[in-house]
Amino acid sequence: MCKRLIFIQVIFILFLSGCATVSVRESLPTYSINGAVYYSLIPLCESKGINWEYDTFTRVIVLRKGASRINLKVGDDLVLVNQRAIILNHPVDIYEGAVAVPAKFKEQIVDVLFKTEITPSQRVSTFPISRKIRKIVVDAGHGGNDPGAIGRTGLREKDVNLDIAKRLALLLKSEGVNVVMTRSTDRFIPLGARVEITNKSKANLFVSIHSNANRTRSMNGFEVYYVAPTLNDAKRALVAAKEGNLDLEGSLFASRSLELRAMLWDMIYAYDRAESIQLAKNICRSVGSNMNVKVIGVKDARYEVLRGSRIPAVLVEVGFVSNYNEERMLKNGFYRQKIAESIMDGLSDYAQELAMAEADKK
Repeated sequence: MCKRLIFIQVIFILFLSGCATVSVRESLPTYSINGAVYYSLIPLCESKGINWEYDTFTRVIVLRKGASRINLKVGDDLVLVNQRAIILNHPVDIYEGAVAVPAKFKEQIVDVLFKTEITPSQRVSTFPISRKIRKIVVDAGHGGNDPGAIGRTGLREKDVNLDIAKRLALLLKSEGVNVVMTRSTDRFIPLGARVEITNKSKANLFVSIHSNANRTRSMNGFEVYYVAPTLNDAKRALVAAKEGNLDLEGSLFASRSLELRAMLWDMIYAYDRAESIQLAKNICRSVGSNMNVKVIGVKDARYEVLRGSRIPAVLVEVGFVSNYNEERMLKNGFYRQKIAESIMDGLSDYAQELAMAEADKK
């Protein structure tokens, strides 16, 4: 069996050697692992427009584009290319939490099967242009002397939250969306300050990233929260009217009537809450489609960052650090990237719906 695999490998490499084309300049990050040159798999796939899936339990990666399919496994030098077995000169590995592949895998397999590269200038934006979604606040929960939940093996929620938030911010910026981060380093930001940053930012959406925990270790899954109705909406509206800053023009709004302002704040609150629910649903739907993870669903809660934000706002719980399997997955940079991309897709779907609604009004 081993000789047969080697024979197949030799035939395949000889076939490729006559037509492989490698660009002179590479913008992809490379690493040296045990003296061998490796490429980070995710940027490589993105440069070729390749879809990828990673099973964190079996550590198997599946690459797909068109009719072509490649199967790899972390720690193994055997790959399947359209059901043909190829032996690499070095195994697939993990570098800084992300999957890395040897240079020859890129040069002799990927570059041949998927010849057309997508350069940054050719990249087509998938985030719809909408007058309503130009700036988003990305909030990484906890930080500094507040570690948040801590997993059984020591994984700290604050670190997971910040890493995913930064990945999400990069994805948004790459699509031309302005991003405000409540924190971009490991520092403590009080809840009130996060709300203040949000409301002063003139952003269109607020997304807070958190990791869950529960005394029941078996609890697991992904969920998204939106603001719950208060016990006394009239009182809440009056408080908002006193504390809020409405930029209103025209003689109708020149009045300083507290009742009028309360009514307007109530209307804004109702709209923001409805939009928050829709955004939460979009994110959950995207995660359910893109990841092999249990989606608990959409819930309401009276978290301060949600209650205080005067724009559509959601709080995303990416998983339970108290659950052994999810803690292990959340340690993986590859998995965190997939979470960020899935949240990004949910935001994009929400923006697409807004753009379509705007088009219908014209």
